Amino acid sequence: MAMLSVGAIAQTKTIAIGYQAPLSGENAQYGMLFRNSATLALDEFNKSGKLPGVTVQIKFEDSKSDAKEGVNIARKFSDDQSILAVIGDFNSTVSMAAGQVYAQTKVAQLSQTASHPDFVKISEYQFRNINTQAYEGPLIANWAFGNGAKKVAVIAIQNDWGQSAAKNFIEGFKAAGGAITDVEYFNPGTRAFRSIMTKIGRSQPDAIFLGAFYEDGSAFLQQKLQMGLKQGVYATSSLYEKKMLDLAGPAANGLYLTSTFLVESTEPHIASYVKAYEGRYGSKPQQFAAQAFDATNIMLNAIVAAGGANATRAKVRDALAATKNFPGVTGTTSFDPVSREPIKLLTKLQVKDGAFVSVK
Repeated sequence: MAMLSVGAIAQTKTIAIGYQAPLSGENAQYGMLFRNSATLALDEFNKSGKLPGVTVQIKFEDSKSDAKEGVNIARKFSDDQSILAVIGDFNSTVSMAAGQVYAQTKVAQLSQTASHPDFVKISEYQFRNINTQAYEGPLIANWAFGNGAKKVAVIAIQNDWGQSAAKNFIEGFKAAGGAITDVEYFNPGTRAFRSIMTKIGRSQPDAIFLGAFYEDGSAFLQQKLQMGLKQGVYATSSLYEKKMLDLAGPAANGLYLTSTFLVESTEPHIASYVKAYEGRYGSKPQQFAAQAFDATNIMLNAIVAAGGANATRAKVRDALAATKNFPGVTGTTSFDPVSREPIKLLTKLQVKDGAFVSVK
């Protein structure tokens, strides 16, 4: 028995996925969500028996949402031959900086949240399972215009993602026949929006487009209510987060936004994920956690398709590119055979009585 046990252990092979995300600093809360979901997905996979004799592990590294840190991690992961592919980073700036390294070292990189249009243009090794602002921006623009907004003020965070969100919304809104009254950017971590709102009060737009994450977004909504501005606010899926509702309170009511994930869904695989996540971590997952869960499972699926114990970085990259109709909790994901962009739908939501409600 002892010899059989030793033999079984000797035959077990360990392969790895690298995961870079902000686990400290301004965006640590997102990195923690990613790590939670990735760990949940990995544990379920290793228990599934899909790769007999193989154990997959995830090696996490803290990028601190800093481009230089992201590049250093990319070099470290590239040098680690046990790592077949990489997931991350959180924002487009860090993902794109790290992507330059992965392009050179030929390591597949799948980001769960980098939505800047230029990210996948770096090389054939970049992938994402989130819609780009090139898709989301015009969709929100047409939604706002269709709801009667003819003049819109645009407010966004001052980084690559925020500039892309603003640019794509503006182009979409102008194409629909609308006009832009203001374009204002704010630095990450800003909690004071009164000067921007004073300008908006003077220009009198019909609505406001907000490209922000939930911390800044909730502060914006609170101050908008306090200053008595009545315009409706249209936002990106980055505000789909329960903590945004908690922080903004009644000020969130009326907010229009999109999402690929609905925590209230009754679909069995989504309900199962929500139950498992809440049971393990004590809170319900939101969109960013769900994006990481799908990204991890898409990568694990690619490793299986690439041969498991015999997988190579090149084979994993090709298997990832061949992903089609992957049934995730954020919808079914396929990668376009040419652009490698994800093909998936967004759901329109509005905050009503402190809750996210699906609307048409």
